[in-house]
Amino acid sequence: MSAFGASRQMLRTIAGHGWRARSSKPAQNVHISKPGAGFSFELTDEQKEFQATARKFAVEEIIPVAAQYDKTGEYPLPLIKRAWELGLINSHIPESCGGLGLGSFEACLITEELAYGCTGVQTAIEANSLGQMPVIIAGNEQQQKKYLGRMTEEPMMCAYCVTEPGAGSDVAGIKTKAEKKGDEYVINGQKMWITNGGKANWYFLLARTNPDPKAPASKAFTGFIVEADSPGIQIGRKEMNMGQRCSDTRGIVFEDVRVPKENVLIAEGAGFKIAMGAFDKTRPPVAAGAVGLAKRALDEATKYALERKTFGKPIVEHQAVSFMLAEMAMKVELARMAYQRAAWEVDAGRRNTYYASIAKAFAGDVANQVATDAVQIFGGNGFNTEYPVEKLMRDAKIYQIYEGTAQIQRMIIAREHVGKYKA
Repeated sequence: MSAFGASRQMLRTIAGHGWRARSSKPAQNVHISKPGAGFSFELTDEQKEFQATARKFAVEEIIPVAAQYDKTGEYPLPLIKRAWELGLINSHIPESCGGLGLGSFEACLITEELAYGCTGVQTAIEANSLGQMPVIIAGNEQQQKKYLGRMTEEPMMCAYCVTEPGAGSDVAGIKTKAEKKGDEYVINGQKMWITNGGKANWYFLLARTNPDPKAPASKAFTGFIVEADSPGIQIGRKEMNMGQRCSDTRGIVFEDVRVPKENVLIAEGAGFKIAMGAFDKTRPPVAAGAVGLAKRALDEATKYALERKTFGKPIVEHQAVSFMLAEMAMKVELARMAYQRAAWEVDAGRRNTYYASIAKAFAGDVANQVATDAVQIFGGNGFNTEYPVEKLMRDAKIYQIYEGTAQIQRMIIAREHVGKYKA
């Protein structure tokens, strides 16, 4: 049996059910971390196995080809297929739909390791989590089995269609409209910066169903599941971004796209709450991805500092450099604790908005700071594409932008913090 085959078999054992076999159990997550069992920094044996499998995959499979994918912008389908085979994609899909039903904490451990290899690959994978999350938290049994179930049967992607050319952080400014006609809704509008937009099998889409411009966001929007091959969908060109270039990012136009009423999540008008609720669940993994990048930058900078010599000694022995490494290490450790707390809150069944935004904002900033410092430690070499840290610096920037900008996170944190004193 190959090493990867052994890892796959181990995950089957850990998960406690047949590999990719369907289960008749109700949709629920298996929280291996057992929130509330006591305060501990020690991972369980099961969590260590998940982490080790993802780490091995990142080091042996992702890192050797990451630079080439960055250069070409090619979608990393072979890596995605391999990750699917290993159970490193869709780990949070309920057992009732054929998934492993892992908790947020375990998913974040996996995400950090994948991001260590390449955040472009990790973002393509993580976009599945974002696209699926509205269906996980708000889909009925039929919707879950149909759209989540198919993703456990073969490697396929989905996407979260919310952002528009004129509505990013201002989600309430969405212009895409859905008009009910008989047993269908007709959707017209344009979405932008959609990760996996050209690779998805289906989309979660947020559209305005209340034509009254004064209607509150909590009642104005509806969430839909839309088949990607529906007539009227026009997929734009792949955007070539600053970083994470192998991730597929596109604009999508919806022109008289018909969606059956059965594909409405919960009910008309519930879309905004669903979309925002998904972020609480997906921001911890995004933060974990940022930590993975920061850890990679720290490791690369440390190894370089031990080898590079100036003034007759390794640069790591110069206090100016060693103090930079110390600051970088502090930030990585604290950012990791932030995402783990946010994920733990999810698995404990508590509202984690406050912790999710802290983790996302802090880890995103840390990724940028640590990557920038890594380039500085490499000196002129760090500015060159032959060395790994310039890619890390480019890849890091998006963590301060997507899934809620650094500024939006601070608005949320401030609101949640001040609200405690007003209650």
